[in-house]
Amino acid sequence: MKPLARYASLNRYIELCQSVGVDAAALMREVGLNPAGLSVQDQWASAAAIVRLLANSAAASGRDDFGLRLAELRRLSNLGPLSLVIREEPDVRSALEVLIRYEHTYNEALRIRLTEASGLATLRIGLDLGETVDSRQSIELAVGATHQILRGFLGSRWQPVTVGFTHPAPADTSTYRRIFGNTVEFEYETTGIVFYANDLNAPNQLSDELLRPYARQLLDALPASTETTALDRTRELIEVLLPTGRCSVEQVARSLGVDRRTVHRQLAASGETFTSVLNSVRISFAERFVTNPRYSLTEVALLLGFSTPGSFTRWFRSQFDQTPSEWRAVQIGFREGSGTR
Repeated sequence: MKPLARYASLNRYIELCQSVGVDAAALMREVGLNPAGLSVQDQWASAAAIVRLLANSAAASGRDDFGLRLAELRRLSNLGPLSLVIREEPDVRSALEVLIRYEHTYNEALRIRLTEASGLATLRIGLDLGETVDSRQSIELAVGATHQILRGFLGSRWQPVTVGFTHPAPADTSTYRRIFGNTVEFEYETTGIVFYANDLNAPNQLSDELLRPYARQLLDALPASTETTALDRTRELIEVLLPTGRCSVEQVARSLGVDRRTVHRQLAASGETFTSVLNSVRISFAERFVTNPRYSLTEVALLLGFSTPGSFTRWFRSQFDQTPSEWRAVQIGFREGSGTR
């Protein structure tokens, strides 16, 4: 079943379209969305259709920052009933945990994951649509909206360490600099927000402890998300450990608090092996980093957990039928030839 998202994700969409001179209703109808649905915030629609709408709106308006400009107009209340719970959580960590655990109550395609390492916290933000769709605008909307939420928790003067996007920079980055300051980076290794882990322990400035018990009652009424599978957890740990050079089934097992046999057994139940999951992550990383000229191929080899460039090249050829340098030249040439922004 394809994921859905609430029409509330398009809150203020009409106003933004009017400000940039495009027909909101016509654009919505083109992707099969009902403009009247905007008046019913809790109504659900195809997440892929919403993603296409934002991509088409950016193209029609000539505004590469369309998704980010829409994020500026977002409010915590766009999360629906969940916003009432998050607002009363005592600290930033617990507020984010609720946001992540119940993300399915406002957008079934959204994937937010929080990790901590070396004094830094990273919110990785992505979309799982079940099909290939140009999601740049929707990703920027999600990152911008999450940045807004963190600012609400931590104060308007708060700044993250980095706001990263894996996609290339637009021709005009002024809106990005205005919102994120000099912390924004494009063609970054991951999409999301990096900030100091100590910020997670900061009191939530929006919280009122007298209202917290009532908010918790509302939380209990919300449907719990589907429990993360062993396959999901293993893949996430591989993504984190691979660039460190310490990615092994033993290390993953220790991180999960089980032995290696349990990891193998749990993956087998999903029709996978540790090697197959590791290879899948490497393919995903290779497609992202090899096409990025900011990284030398030696650096890419290390990010993919290979001890030597030669072993990386042999693996890459077995997967892509080309050497990394050949594949990079083809992909960059294709991107430049197609005029990708």
